[in-house]
Amino acid sequence: MNLIPVIMSGGSGSRLWPQCRSLYPKQFLPLVNEQTMLQNTVSRLDGLNSVSAPLVIANEEHRFLVAEQIRQMGQQASAIILEPVGRNTAPAVALAALKAKVISDEKEPLLLVLAADHVIKDVGAFHQAVEAALPAARDGKLVTFGIVPTHPETGYGYIKASKELIGNSGQVSLVENFVEKPDLKTAQAYLTSGDYYWNSGMFLFKASRYLEELKKFRPDILEACEKAIAVQNADLDFVRLDEAAFTACPDESIDYAVMEKTTDAVVVPLDAGWSDVGSWTSLADICEKDESGNSVQGDVLLQDTRNTYVRSEKKLIATVGVDDLVITESDDAILVAHKDRVQDVKKIVDRLKAENRTEVKLHRKVYRPWGAYDSIDMGDRFQVKRITVKPGAQLSLQMHHHRAEHWIVVKGTAVVTNGDQEILLTENQSTYIPIGVVHRLENPGKFDLELIEVQSGGYLGEDDIVRFEDTYGRT
Repeated sequence: MNLIPVIMSGGSGSRLWPQCRSLYPKQFLPLVNEQTMLQNTVSRLDGLNSVSAPLVIANEEHRFLVAEQIRQMGQQASAIILEPVGRNTAPAVALAALKAKVISDEKEPLLLVLAADHVIKDVGAFHQAVEAALPAARDGKLVTFGIVPTHPETGYGYIKASKELIGNSGQVSLVENFVEKPDLKTAQAYLTSGDYYWNSGMFLFKASRYLEELKKFRPDILEACEKAIAVQNADLDFVRLDEAAFTACPDESIDYAVMEKTTDAVVVPLDAGWSDVGSWTSLADICEKDESGNSVQGDVLLQDTRNTYVRSEKKLIATVGVDDLVITESDDAILVAHKDRVQDVKKIVDRLKAENRTEVKLHRKVYRPWGAYDSIDMGDRFQVKRITVKPGAQLSLQMHHHRAEHWIVVKGTAVVTNGDQEILLTENQSTYIPIGVVHRLENPGKFDLELIEVQSGGYLGEDDIVRFEDTYGRT
């Protein structure tokens, strides 16, 4: 039976600021190794039997990040469904189930629902758990994977497993009930009993069975999703939904909508070094530590430092005589927090939102489908960017009402549309684009094009762009 991985790429990871931003959340960052968390999720599918290309559910704003990161792996998604607004996991899985029934070669495709921002250290154990769950899923059960707890965690929901096992694997139990996040005393009791698992938010079931149960318990969600996907539009690698129909869909998790109500929920234990990396301390917990309990990434010097997590991306970070801290640096912000207070990082994010600061949305370096730009300097009425354009890529044909631009090529070759002219620029050559002139930048070469852009004018915001033509459907 065909197994279709459904990768849920939503979530912001605001407690991992400053690395995570609303337009560049944690699933697109290389937090634990050289791959991003999304890429790690795709990679751990290698070795599973009869697995199709992944079906990804993504936010509209993250569409190019998803497509590019999967492309970098030499792979292609079976579909990337774009949610115009977030409506939680029950509608997202419904969209995946409806799409899977169309694209699958089989009548009864199975969905393996995974979050894009989880860490699983023991991939072999993960594969074994999926294999153990397959017979139950084929028989119409809705399987959830319960994480074997290692400590009394108060930040997760729990699943209580029945003593009754089903099937021949000896690993599949009926779900007795789902439990909300407990207090510490209750969590300790759960751990001692051995009957409870952390709720991982990962599932395995037939697409048809999920839709049947959703129709039974939340027909309003199913109806909204059917309407939204009925008028889908293909756009490059993406599937766009009817925005009005999906916006009208209720916001509900799969647990509340289906799993807590169905009589066919079963749980398979998973002991594979799992983490949802929900905070800096949870990231520190899964990183290697030195003899003093420190975890470091990047250019870091420690002196008389204990139980501290330090992450450097650009600058040297040195610590002297500190304990139990999280210190992390990005291109435009630094966070220093006590490990006991990292959950309050979200309060900083809320303040940034209230003050409408750019640090909550974007990094200094911003990725686009054609490449990237890095805002390296700015002041009164000017801004300097380092622009990188991928081979064969081009920016939109556009103009600005409030700024002029100077472009200086430092590497590669550029074809520039500047008003009525088309100019070929090579290294150390430049051009000037006055306010209001229609222009475009293109890389005709086989290597990255790099240039310096100097903007000048009374308003330098990214929304001062009028697009006339665009390869990426942004007009």
